[in-house]
Amino acid sequence: MEEKIKVGMADLNVCVSPGILTTLGLGSCVGIVLYDPIKKVGGLAHIMLPDSTQIKNNSNLAKFADTGIKKLIDDMTKLGANKKRLVAKLAGGAQMFSFKSNNDLMRIGDRNVEASIKMLQTLGIRILSKDTGKNYGRTIEFYTETGELLIKTIGKEIKII
Repeated sequence: MEEKIKVGMADLNVCVSPGILTTLGLGSCVGIVLYDPIKKVGGLAHIMLPDSTQIKNNSNLAKFADTGIKKLIDDMTKLGANKKRLVAKLAGGAQMFSFKSNNDLMRIGDRNVEASIKMLQTLGIRILSKDTGKNYGRTIEFYTETGELLIKTIGKEIKII
């Protein structure tokens, strides 16, 4: 039987095949999946904010794109993943509420996606696919056996990226 590991908000976890990583309720948060397709080691971070340097209470590394991705890589390499082989998939980063203001602080979903992409590019990790933005929440399941990311959204068909 496949192991299904739940990842909470501002949390991350890793596992090897045939494990399944899942997180619920990605709104403006971003689910970042990293995968080593040779060793079949997967990791999932459910980040809430783009940048740990902008927040005073930043001790939870999994909460931020900049620190969560690095921690995810560290944890995956301990399970045998090779950083040079890692690829990424992203989901979430929605704008759940509309605001009349164009204040950048209100665009948290977009900022989370932008920060995640920037950090992955900085670390040389190729992004295979993403399902981000819009105005709806997502629940994701990552299958380490196949590298498939299943995305569930209320009122929409299930996607696999």
